[in-house]
Amino acid sequence: MRAMPIEDFRMRNVIPIEIPPHTVMLRGIGWDSNIYLLRDRREALVVDTGTGINWHVYTEVWESGGYTEGIERVVIFNTHEHFDHVGGNLALKRYFEEKGAEVIFATHEITARTLERGDDYVILSHYYGRRYDPREIEVKLKDGDKLRIGSVELRLIHTPGHTAGSACLYEPEEKLMFTGDTIFEGTVGRTDLPTGNGWELWESLEMLMEFDVYLGLPGHGWVIKNWSENLREILGWL
Repeated sequence: MRAMPIEDFRMRNVIPIEIPPHTVMLRGIGWDSNIYLLRDRREALVVDTGTGINWHVYTEVWESGGYTEGIERVVIFNTHEHFDHVGGNLALKRYFEEKGAEVIFATHEITARTLERGDDYVILSHYYGRRYDPREIEVKLKDGDKLRIGSVELRLIHTPGHTAGSACLYEPEEKLMFTGDTIFEGTVGRTDLPTGNGWELWESLEMLMEFDVYLGLPGHGWVIKNWSENLREILGWL
């Protein structure tokens, strides 16, 4: 029996998880972050891009489901500075531009400065045996700023702790929270890497308690279904 090519194996094991009406989640392969595509009309938001090693697998899954057909404008948003969330930025930018879409990068202003400098002390691309190529971040956001995709408006929430530039995106109509590595199901992002801070993470989690969230969409692992209960449990053991 002929062995299945590794690319075919990976594609068959990346199942798009639809979160109606606008969002599809792809769970990251290996070290990759989860990758989210939110689409409204002919505009799309990509939240995090993984390491870039498996970008072609994710785009093939999108194409097979028709998720990227007809998109004319794409915002790539990075929840924070780490390479497993930003390493696929350029590959996905090229992919959408080849399909005729305008592509811009957006993130919190602290993360933007780190990415534009190519500060690998924080980005940690060397940890993955890769190199990060600095690039301009066109949209630098502050806490409370809005990001509009079609008719969908998302609010940036600065949540330092995992890194100094960590941020969540909140979509109030569907009550979705894209959390990056700030919070997961049952745990939180580590704070012992450069610019991490345990006290800042605690304060960020307490602030997130104020939001009415139906689903938390984290940077790794499964969706967070019981938002308040999950936060209370984590704050309890922290």
